[in-house]
This record gives sequence, structure tokens and C-alpha cells, in this order.
Amino acid sequence: MTVEHLRLWRWFASSSAVALLFTLYIVPRAALVFFSVEPASDAAWYFNRAVALAAGHGYSEGGLFTAYWPPGWPLTLALVFKLFGPSIFIVKVVNLLCAMATGWFTLDLGRKLFNSELAGRVALLLLAIYPNNIGYVAAAMTEVFYTTLLLAILWLLIVCQAELRFALAGLILGLATLVKTQSLVVLPFIFGIAILRQHITLHQVRLVLFRAGLVTLTACFVIVPWTLRNHAVFNKWIFVSTNGGLTLLTGNNPSARGDYTPDDPLVTSISRSVANQVSVDKEARRRAVEWIKGNPGRFIWLMPMKWFRLWAPDGESEWWFQAGYKQYDKYVSYFRAVRYLNQAYYILLLLGFIWSGFLLFSGRAKISELRFDWWMLPYSITLYVTLLSLVFSGQSRFHYPIMPIVVMCTGWLLASNLFVQERTRFAAPSDALHPVASKFFPTLD
Repeated sequence: MTVEHLRLWRWFASSSAVALLFTLYIVPRAALVFFSVEPASDAAWYFNRAVALAAGHGYSEGGLFTAYWPPGWPLTLALVFKLFGPSIFIVKVVNLLCAMATGWFTLDLGRKLFNSELAGRVALLLLAIYPNNIGYVAAAMTEVFYTTLLLAILWLLIVCQAELRFALAGLILGLATLVKTQSLVVLPFIFGIAILRQHITLHQVRLVLFRAGLVTLTACFVIVPWTLRNHAVFNKWIFVSTNGGLTLLTGNNPSARGDYTPDDPLVTSISRSVANQVSVDKEARRRAVEWIKGNPGRFIWLMPMKWFRLWAPDGESEWWFQAGYKQYDKYVSYFRAVRYLNQAYYILLLLGFIWSGFLLFSGRAKISELRFDWWMLPYSITLYVTLLSLVFSGQSRFHYPIMPIVVMCTGWLLASNLFVQERTRFAAPSDALHPVASKFFPTLD
């Protein structure tokens, strides 16, 4: 280890390092709160629904009740608007608070998943300087809020030891499902790994299944009232929202190229309104399924395109500035430069994520004595998000919520390479590390 590495090592071990890392993380995000970025497109829809809710008009559009998009984000904003009044500034403050929680969850989950204090700190650093992650604070979109909910669920189920953690995780999971319907499917991955990382016995399996059931049941206490509301409004059983059919059709039609494709005649020929949203959802799903059945080869051919659109581009937060920031044209060259730098940085993060996965799954890296451990979770969730996009469509913003767990993996890789004396070994903390390693790699189990 060089003198420079040792100095960096000791700095990362100090208590001041965490404070400085959080300062680096918070300052650019707090600065965006004061940017005047008006909501556009989806963001405007969410904002307007929240305003209507806060005014006592219910979840409505044009005076008619709706369930077109999941209500979790507008409902949350409506509660805040009730207290402080509706404004874009308040939305950005909410985003900032959520982003601060995300930073802390990234640090603490990074510690646990990789049994390494250093990995958590490096992950926080990587997330702190990630431009696209910063940019979303200014947008009235679901991404920042949902990312916090997802990480909170993981933290409660993996790190927290409080007695009520499973019930609280269930409540948050219920809210997360009202933000993104597919959230419930995350549970099998978490509890599946919980089973794999133990010496499996019937008693342990029963315990894990009981806990999974408790989380699911508690989540239902949040979700079911909304489902009942939808039945009362539409006289149909609608789990969360009525946009599933159109979402499927806009990714699977003759014009589809892997991305969201709303202009295909198969989509535009459906007469849409708030009043007929349930029948539209049914018809769109029927058309999508019929097209997939009639074009199985094309459906399969679209999958690599959907994968590419999901994972290749990044930096889409620039679009919200382009659409809603009045000074965008004046500073367009700066926004473009940041976008290009972000893309390069994003690719490096992905490469680190892929390489760390190769080392861990191949057995060349060892974090603990367990063959299967929590480090598998980022890759499991990533696989789930990818498979979902292969069926519907690939959009770069869909990978935003899982980028904190991507940087945890890259953070572990960097921590291991920068500070382990024997670069060919990725061993447990007690092996081949500098004597002060115990400050960085505490036993967290």
C-alpha cells in the first residue's frame, strides 16, 4: 500500500469523512431546490392530481374520478400540500428530503450487503457525484420518492433489528405499490435470498415464509382500500391503476423500437378519455396480447432493443430542465456537457457493477463465509427490472430507482481494489488487510 493510499484509508476511517461525504451529497441537490423548473408531461399530471386531492376534489381529472396512473405520489404530495399549500418549491423540498434519506440508506445498506464500512462510504461518494441522480430533485416525478421507499424496504428487512420492522416494511411496501404496481414482486427476491443464505431447515423456511406473509398482509392494509375505491368508482376490480394495457401496447406494436411508442396507429386508433379509461385499458391489453401472439418473432426481436433502451442511455433528467426551465436555452451548452459527462460516468458505474458481479458469482471474491449472501440482492432486483422491461418497454428512467444498489456494488469493487494489499484477493476483513482494517470492515451480522 502506498503512502497516498494509506492517507486516503485513514481519512475514510475518520468520523469527519462521513460528514464531508454527506455534505458533498446534499449541497448540489439542495441547490436544485431553488431552480425554477415547471412540471411538464407526466410531472404536470402528478402535480395537478395532487392539487385536486388537496382541494378536496378526489383523485380526479377534468371533474371525473380517475385511476389512470398509480396514486401513491399524488396522495403523498396532497398531504404535504394540505399542510404547506401547493407549490413546485414544496415538491422539490420533498424530493430533497427523500434524497437525503436515500443517501443514508445507500451508506448503511452498502455496509451490510458487502460486510464493509468502506464499501458503504465509497458507494455514498459515487452516488453523491452522479449528475442524473442529482438532476431528478428538480422534477415532480415519482423517481426520487420511489427510490427512497424501495431502499427503506430493503433496509428494514435486511439491516434493521427492531421488532416492528416487518410490519413497517409492509406499510412502506403498500405505499410503494401505490406508486409503482410491480413493487410487490420484490419480496420473493428478498426472502428467497434470506432462505439461501442459511443452512436450510424446515423451521427456518417456515419462519421466512411467515415473515414474508406478514409483510404482504400489512401491505394489503394500504393497497386494499384503494382497490375498493376503484371498484366503487368504476364497478370493476382494478388493483391499482388503469394504465397497464396502454403501457403494454405502447411497447408492443408494429412501430415499436424498444422504447415507449405512443404514435402507432394501433395505439392512436383507440378513442381515449377519462370517462372510458377502463374500457380503453381492456382494449389496449387485448390488442397488445393479440399483436404479441400474432408476431412472436417480432416480440422476441424487440427484447434486445428494450434492453438497450433500458440500460444504454442515461441522463434523462436533463429533459425536465429542457421542458420546464426557462433559462435552458441560455445554458444549453452546459446542460449538454453535463449530459455527456454523466453518460461516461454512468457507463463506468455499470462496468463496475458487472465486474463485481462476475467476481462474486464466479467465487473469485469472498465477502463472508456464506456462499449465498445479501450481495446477490442488487443483481436479483436488476434482473427483475430488466425482465419487466423486456415485456413492456425499455426507458432509461426505469433504472433510476436501482442505481443506488448498483453503486453499492461498484463501491465495494473500488474499496477492495484501492485498499486491499493483495490485489488478487478479495478476502474477508481478517485476511491480508492493513492493521486498521477493523475500522472499515466491522462485523455487521
